[in-house]
Amino acid sequence: MAEPEPLWRPSPAALERAQLTRFRRLAEARTGRPLTDYAALHGWSVEDSESFWALCAEFTGVEFSQPPQAILGPERMPGAIWFEGARLNYAAHLLRRRDDAVAIAAWNESGGARRYTFRELHAAAGRCAAALLAAGVRAGDRVAGYVVNGPEAVIAFLGAAWIGAVWTACSPDFGVTAALDRLGQVAPRLLVASAGYRYQSREFDCVPALQRLVAELPDVAQVVLAPAGAGPSGQIPASWLAWEAWLAAASPAPPPFAELPFDHPLYILFSSGTTGRPKCLVHGAGGALLQHRKEHQLHTGLGPDDTLFYFTTCGWMMWNWLVSALAGGTGIALYDGSPGHPDLTALWRAAERFGVTVFGTSAAFLEACLRADLAPRSVADLARVRAVLSTGSPLSPAAFRWVYARVGSDLMLASIAGGTDIVSCFVLGNPTLPVYAGQIQCLGLGMDVAAYDPAGRAVVGQKGELVCRRPFPSMPVRFWNDPDGSKYREAYFTHFPGVWRHGDFIELTPQGGVIMHGRSDATLKRAGVRIGTSEIYRPLEALPWITDCLAVGYPKQTDREIILFVVTRHGGELTPERQAEIRALLRREASPRHVPDRIIAMLDIPKTRNGKKAELAVRATLNRDAVLNVEALANPECLAAYTQVARLLASAEVQA
Repeated sequence: MAEPEPLWRPSPAALERAQLTRFRRLAEARTGRPLTDYAALHGWSVEDSESFWALCAEFTGVEFSQPPQAILGPERMPGAIWFEGARLNYAAHLLRRRDDAVAIAAWNESGGARRYTFRELHAAAGRCAAALLAAGVRAGDRVAGYVVNGPEAVIAFLGAAWIGAVWTACSPDFGVTAALDRLGQVAPRLLVASAGYRYQSREFDCVPALQRLVAELPDVAQVVLAPAGAGPSGQIPASWLAWEAWLAAASPAPPPFAELPFDHPLYILFSSGTTGRPKCLVHGAGGALLQHRKEHQLHTGLGPDDTLFYFTTCGWMMWNWLVSALAGGTGIALYDGSPGHPDLTALWRAAERFGVTVFGTSAAFLEACLRADLAPRSVADLARVRAVLSTGSPLSPAAFRWVYARVGSDLMLASIAGGTDIVSCFVLGNPTLPVYAGQIQCLGLGMDVAAYDPAGRAVVGQKGELVCRRPFPSMPVRFWNDPDGSKYREAYFTHFPGVWRHGDFIELTPQGGVIMHGRSDATLKRAGVRIGTSEIYRPLEALPWITDCLAVGYPKQTDREIILFVVTRHGGELTPERQAEIRALLRREASPRHVPDRIIAMLDIPKTRNGKKAELAVRATLNRDAVLNVEALANPECLAAYTQVARLLASAEVQA
């Protein structure tokens, strides 16, 4: 098979100025090894983990107030100990730049914008740290956010990290039950909350939900209301403090940065919770900082002249990833609201307004722009955008081509994948490599990623389980309320003992790239062959009358049938001719095994709040199982239609 043509290659000048090129040359000089290309560099980074991560810390500017006694203790998973004896402060790294350049540019649906310079951000975070101490918060205590994506969230997070408190957050569009499923597990001492928010021109009052939430969080000693795009309509309890008044009452003199162990808890993140109670993932300050610096500086090329935007809420790990860019002196752009309001051009126009150089979003947003036949560069000046980042779900080859045709022809399109579990990426972009349609560019440096077949053998050019065979610094420190580590081990290390199994179905390509095939727990099985759901979704991108789709196996014990749900453009009829078109396309572009047994028209596809298709929730619904934590879905109301399908399927089986 002929090698595919790349959609983009970096120019010789771009190659020469890439920070990754400088790092590779430094590694060559330090090791005496001929690291002539990325494959050789990656090979060294996983073969000699200690030397790589030590050099990475030095190159990316991670500073220790007390140096480590060892880079890596026992090289085992779980149980590896990184940078033992080292001490540092995460917030101190993010607040090193203190000039009048813009550190945070924030805007919302109403168009209102606010800016903080690096100097102002340092002062505000220091004031917040002092206010937290005055409120009785100490190192190790949890500070929670039920807050919109605005400057106050960043300041509260940095204030907590300043003193060694542990940050945790969820978006205020989470209902009380979903918020309690998360925050209720970690017993926060102080809650920073938004009084309201605006989404698709509607204003939502958060105060009633907050009152119910606080009543169920007995350890919360103080509630601080952050300003938001919408105001409360009801009475605010007298004991709750307004953000500005709370900061004003604190000492203007910031406390000293708490110098803490490398693995001191920085934040607690939560799994999606669509298949059970959300897991509480405790991430260490040093591991998150070092991994993010590597990904920002080497894999994305971020520096002090950049502005990074990522469309996210405070409850998604991409928010944590975005904020860490401040450590490199990079400005960040925050948006609160719907990405489609008033239309899909809004974020692209904002990219021009705020001088965004690296534009991050979900694959779902890019696919929506493709389906809408949008041409962003015709409505906004995107000349400064040199990279587009995409995550959340696999990005189709058609969407890759759309970006280069409609956004910019000379930019790095980096599809990236990892997750909340590691608050970072296993596979991601590379400013020194070409971009191929449908492929993630490379394996992350220091990440010993492989695709395993069911027997635990590494395969290339075949689909397999995404695994990581060696430890890395951003593994969770632990799970909350998991004293013996059994839940942690069960989550990642029971399938292939001693090897991290992530739960994604991937394929490593001859070009050194990666194709994502969806979640392995949603993998379909047909005639003994495992089929990734994205193998069905990708060919259907060619049918303009389909706006969305989702495939599941039924019944769950055997996957005897593949059922394909489709959403048609403008609610058009799913005629027998259109069903035949789907089947013929999948047979031709994939294989006869990919052809669904049933094709059912739906009005909507259930998705998580991060835009991922909720395949497991649909499979559970069809099999008459309980769908746990439906509030973790962005559109749980649409499951009612799938419940009706489940009744019809059950009725047909009884009749048969």
